Amino acid sequence: MKTQRFGVKWKEFRSVLRTEYSHIFHDAGVMLILIFAILIYTTVYALAYKNQVVRNIPVAVIDHSQTSSSRKLIETFDAEPNIFVSYTPPSMEEAKRLFFDRKVHGIVYIPHDYEKKLMRGEKAIVGVYVDASYFLMYRQVFADVVSGVTGVGGEVEFVRLLASGATIPQAEATINPVAYGVTNLFNPYGGYGSFVMPAIIIIIIQQTLLIGIGMIGGTWREFGVYKRLCIPGERRLSTLPVVLGKTVAYLSIYAVTLSYILVVHYRWFHYPMNGTFLNIVGFLVPYMLACIFLGIAISTLFRYRENSLLFMLWSSIPMLMISGASVPKETIPHWLYEFGKIFPSSSGVEGFLRIQTMGASLSDVMAQYGTLWILAGIYLILACIGIRKVMDKTEKE
Repeated sequence: MKTQRFGVKWKEFRSVLRTEYSHIFHDAGVMLILIFAILIYTTVYALAYKNQVVRNIPVAVIDHSQTSSSRKLIETFDAEPNIFVSYTPPSMEEAKRLFFDRKVHGIVYIPHDYEKKLMRGEKAIVGVYVDASYFLMYRQVFADVVSGVTGVGGEVEFVRLLASGATIPQAEATINPVAYGVTNLFNPYGGYGSFVMPAIIIIIIQQTLLIGIGMIGGTWREFGVYKRLCIPGERRLSTLPVVLGKTVAYLSIYAVTLSYILVVHYRWFHYPMNGTFLNIVGFLVPYMLACIFLGIAISTLFRYRENSLLFMLWSSIPMLMISGASVPKETIPHWLYEFGKIFPSSSGVEGFLRIQTMGASLSDVMAQYGTLWILAGIYLILACIGIRKVMDKTEKE
């Protein structure tokens, strides 16, 4: 009896799996979401962040000093790695016009008494104007301009100390009494792309799965698939084979696309990949299960695929914002970030980032790993409840 019952469940599972594959690969919209979207989005984001660090940023320098000292300062700016002097306007009005036309992203003002103050041993003030609302540009321009001004100031002080009788080591120790070394851990390029790509991959997995599963769920209800798949002699489909059949279909498809992304795509764009294969796969399994079960549960709430699609699209931005992918989690209100943990992406982003960029093991991200397994279990129960309710309604129709 048990063997016969298992045989029925197995037939139902295979029937659901074949049907799910058929609906996926015969629906252009679903294929676009589940297969091509993840490939297109990851490629577009990778191309957008390929340069990692913003370089060759144009700045304008107003040189009212017109002396050898001011020209040396300008040459120092040109020698910085991320900025170059593209304009030397005669007045602040002209510089503002260039600034508001976005032809330059920073203005440096050298006053007429710049060299005189340096020669008298007085403090010379150089004005720096940067658009702080454009944070990436602001950070690069400000850092390079300050570096240039500090370097020139150090050279002037060095010459003055030597002239006063100090030895070279004494002069160097006076100018730089504390030496420091900087090592970029886990992000050798110091770029934004190395941080954002693992987070983007996690978000895209969740959103494409939720949208695709929602669309297929609506199709099943619209076309009465639950009734058509019922095994002869059975009153209706069993709940668990339906959920597991759908789950295996999506897991197998994403196993292929993610293999391409993590093996080919990552190496192509030279992003850090410090996590081991087993840790990456081990972490992605509960994450994808949680996303799939959540998608199945949500899909049972909507009778038509358009409604499910609209709901998923509407919820995409809030999920992205509270996941810690677009902004650091430290800037998100604590209660809101904790609320966001009901979605797989919040724990997924944090854990996957640490594995991919820092080389963390599963034991290092056990909090996130455990949360994903708990979410997978909760969403599996909700998915089974939702499927059972849908089949109850279908049976009465």
